[in-house]
Amino acid sequence: MKSFFSLVCLAAAVTAIPAPQAEKAYSNATSTTPNNTTTSTSVCAGNTADDRTKWCEHSIDTDWYNEVPNTGVTREYWLDITNMTIAPDGFERVALGVNNSIPGPTIEANWGDTIKVHVTNSLTNNGTTIHWHGFRQNYTVQEDGVPSIIQCPDAPGTTHTYTLRATQYGTSWYHSHYALQAWAGVFGAIVIHGPTTANYDVDLEPIVITDWSHATVDALYGYAQEVGPPKMDTALINGKGTYNGTGGERYEVTFEAGKKYRMRFVNSAVDSYFKLSLDGHKMTVIAMDFVPVEPFEIDVLDFTMGQRYDVIIEANQEASNYWFRAIPQAACSNNANSNDIRGIVRYKGAPSSDPTTSAWDANSKDACVDVAYSLLKPHFQHSVVSPELQNPDLAVSVAKDSSNLFKWDIGLNSMHVIWDNPSLLQIAEGNATWESAENVYLLPDANKWVYWVIDTKLPVPHPIHLHGHDFYILAQAASATYDSSVKLNLENPPRRDVATLPASGYLVIAFYTDNPGTWLMHCHIGWHVAEGLALQFVERESEIAALVDTAALESTCKAWEDFNSEKFHIEQDDSGV
Repeated sequence: MKSFFSLVCLAAAVTAIPAPQAEKAYSNATSTTPNNTTTSTSVCAGNTADDRTKWCEHSIDTDWYNEVPNTGVTREYWLDITNMTIAPDGFERVALGVNNSIPGPTIEANWGDTIKVHVTNSLTNNGTTIHWHGFRQNYTVQEDGVPSIIQCPDAPGTTHTYTLRATQYGTSWYHSHYALQAWAGVFGAIVIHGPTTANYDVDLEPIVITDWSHATVDALYGYAQEVGPPKMDTALINGKGTYNGTGGERYEVTFEAGKKYRMRFVNSAVDSYFKLSLDGHKMTVIAMDFVPVEPFEIDVLDFTMGQRYDVIIEANQEASNYWFRAIPQAACSNNANSNDIRGIVRYKGAPSSDPTTSAWDANSKDACVDVAYSLLKPHFQHSVVSPELQNPDLAVSVAKDSSNLFKWDIGLNSMHVIWDNPSLLQIAEGNATWESAENVYLLPDANKWVYWVIDTKLPVPHPIHLHGHDFYILAQAASATYDSSVKLNLENPPRRDVATLPASGYLVIAFYTDNPGTWLMHCHIGWHVAEGLALQFVERESEIAALVDTAALESTCKAWEDFNSEKFHIEQDDSGV
């Protein structure tokens, strides 16, 4: 893809934020830029290793959709996006990075904080944007960071300040939403500290898992368009891996016997479903995406692109070394190094040798699925009241276009939107006239439950991500056809922001129209979203213009147009998002 070298290296100015009364087994990046961040060194009363449900005057039982702590604290970060050359698995290649690292530094805050992030584009020949995955952006649509939908790309040499409110808590990630940059290296984790549904002693650093190729994603994109998804060479665990003895190193973490460890997993892959496991140890799942769940125990965690899980693992085995495994699922994820994407958990005092442990039996069952629907029970219960079915069904299909390149459709069309004509600016300036290629679905009514049937006849699963909302999963099935006889789960269904449309099956999702904006919904397989598998909900259009700083949008677009017309003319050869 011609837009590959548009990364933004996150030049970090990161404030260290302690997990409240928890031992923290990691540190933040240090700032090389003057930092005027307000730093809170206090802990939230009641949140201890013996009771993680408390959070100052709030708790795990607080309805965070309607009540958020007002901390008065702003966490400020400086991120710089640049080109770089790295060899994370011993094989050197060009890439993009955040603060000269892959993944970029972790952004941390407490529930209720404000987060201000200054993103500088230090690339010489391309634009960028940063999306804050999973943040609802309630009445702050302008901060969502999607080119062609929210803003024009940020031009080289410019700095864009995003302001976010941590209205939910848990684990997420940030990434470029411009072209394929997220999978060239422009991504990092986000941790929002808050209460949990189970207790733990140590909060480990987030573990970000991404597939990786020795060719750039731009170089692979032509193959994806003409032939289909390319084979990836390997995968990285927090930017580390090995490949056929060419060097690199494995990710390692140390356990102390008797302690309980909170582990935060992020799947940042371009095209890989993983099964995650730690030999000999069970996991207790406590959150999916930004939603706390009733704890449940599992051996092997099914894990698709864009999803996050928080788990607790107890160090209750013999003091030895154990393989942590991330296994791409061959049914839908083509990887040349599937059997050796491993990290190491070493117990304190164990020898430095490699583990000799065996995988759980469930690792041998190849499947591209979500964690079982029946296990995912949100702790704070919400029900869906009299939702209205939206028509038509959002059918997912694929075909070759007139240039013999793959284009994916969802609903009526394959999306193709233009970088320098974002939907939000069209609305703000009062000249929105939606073309079919913009794939717009209008939701004019406020505070109404709506639901969609997303289905496919193809034997290919798709991780579906919605911006601006958590959605409620009313039904989900593989190798099945949806009809009116399907019973919808309206009583506290699983809710999250990424869920799988199963192969040859359906996914039924609902949300409440309480957030005016232009919200993207798309497949989180990088190749597929680039090939058009996306749509946008224009929610409560009449209210959007009043929420927008039109001058700021126009300024970003002017800088982009000046760069792209005077210095370069970057050919847009993807969907625009």
